[in-house]
Amino acid sequence: MSSLMKGTAILTIGMFLSKVLGLIYIFPFYAIVGEENVALYQYAYIPYTLMLAVAVSGAPIAVSKFVSKYNAIGDYESGRKLLKSGLLTMMITGFLAFIVLFLLATPIAEVVISSDKQVFSVEEVASVIRWVSFALIVVPFMSLWRGFFQGYGKMEPTAVSQLVEQIVRVLFLLAGSYAVVFIFKGKAETAVSLSVFAAFIGAIGGLAVLFYFWKKYKVEFELLRSQSVTGSEIQLSKIYGEVIKYSLPMIFVGMANSLFQLVDMLTFNRAMASIGLSEVSDIYLSMINFTTHKVVIIPVMLATGLSLALVPTITKYYTQRDFGLLHDAMDKTYQILIFVTLPAVIGISLLSNEIYFILYSESEMGASILAHYAPVAILFALFQVTAALLQGIDYQKWIVFSLLTGLLVKLVLNTPLIKVMQADGAIIATAIGYIISVVINIVVLKKALDYRSVMVKRRIILICILTILMAIGVFISHQGLLALFGQVESKISAILVAMVCVAVGIMVYGYLSLRLGLAQKLLGGRITKVANKLGFK
Repeated sequence: MSSLMKGTAILTIGMFLSKVLGLIYIFPFYAIVGEENVALYQYAYIPYTLMLAVAVSGAPIAVSKFVSKYNAIGDYESGRKLLKSGLLTMMITGFLAFIVLFLLATPIAEVVISSDKQVFSVEEVASVIRWVSFALIVVPFMSLWRGFFQGYGKMEPTAVSQLVEQIVRVLFLLAGSYAVVFIFKGKAETAVSLSVFAAFIGAIGGLAVLFYFWKKYKVEFELLRSQSVTGSEIQLSKIYGEVIKYSLPMIFVGMANSLFQLVDMLTFNRAMASIGLSEVSDIYLSMINFTTHKVVIIPVMLATGLSLALVPTITKYYTQRDFGLLHDAMDKTYQILIFVTLPAVIGISLLSNEIYFILYSESEMGASILAHYAPVAILFALFQVTAALLQGIDYQKWIVFSLLTGLLVKLVLNTPLIKVMQADGAIIATAIGYIISVVINIVVLKKALDYRSVMVKRRIILICILTILMAIGVFISHQGLLALFGQVESKISAILVAMVCVAVGIMVYGYLSLRLGLAQKLLGGRITKVANKLGFK
């Protein structure tokens, strides 16, 4: 058990550090290439993310599952056969995905660029899409190899390779873009093309790490293989059928945000052109899909962690038909999610001007979009958690249905709402689409598990009241600082104002939740011990 916990901890830490790097690099990159050219960068990454999800198809987790299954009965040979077959499949799907994205670069760009008044041309957008497509050759192959190691309980190769991949990518991206812009005095568009190509360079780095671990564990793997029981005749067609059935919902959950962003990417510029706003369309879209999205997604990292931990727990209780513990787990999950996410997003909204100024630059529109977009993070988190619950009880098909329904609503509403409210229209369409998806998930869970909880409703109301009191404290302190010292005019003043207001928010929310005993009930023994020492009994 200690070995399992150690492996899980290593994998979790590696994933967390990788995600943090994937968030913070954008701030210096923004400073290097500028606001306009960040839009060009995000035009490449949305289709790349979607094509990558299709190429990988959830195979790493499925391979891990099957390798572990056959190893458990001493059939190590079958796992190796599956590895060889899977690696070949991933090489083929990765190369095909590269060809498809490379060839579709111009058609995608022609849909995205709807007016010659926009900042970028069709060829510029197509060029960055072609550059990022090279990563598809390597990443699927690497992802499946990671799954094989995990099937043997070896979490270190996955964690280290993910971290190295991200470090190499970010270093190449920042160094390359800096060299192009400041040393060689090249075009920012060239820097962006080099930056998206960094995904390929990073993947090579991650692959090198996996090769190192393969050599390290090869003797052990070969010894186990030599002791393998007679391998059963595995029908690969049957295994791949199970893989697709198991992985498809996971693909959709992973693609959810990117699919909603794709709708914006394909419709936003055209809708803005129809109301004569092509000149600002690229910048507004990059604010929605990239700069503010990077900030908004931070509170959702909690939901991602909860989702990863939730699936096996829910599956265990559901298989054992222990609905009492199952309902308790759901109760606590919903409460912790709202308890942490709600004050975070409200705080981001209230301090949007300072946050956007600190991370990017002074921008009234950027701050406005961030303030309006931040609350949608609650819906992102709820979708991930409810989808994980459905996966845990083997209701995967409903995940696909709810997401596609929400996506269709987004597609229908996006253009008319953008024409009326510009950037806010796209945000509202996203919110409505996610609300539909989350409601469907909750209704299915309620009917499948006969789940209803008055306590959760009461606790959520209490959390909302505490958040309102926190927001009042933050608002008063914010307005007081502006009245005393004037509007923020530099990053230093923005940092100082934000720090004071965040401290006030934490103190108000923390004090009230500890005084009422809510934090202790939700966050467990360690928080209770700290609260007791502070006099909150």
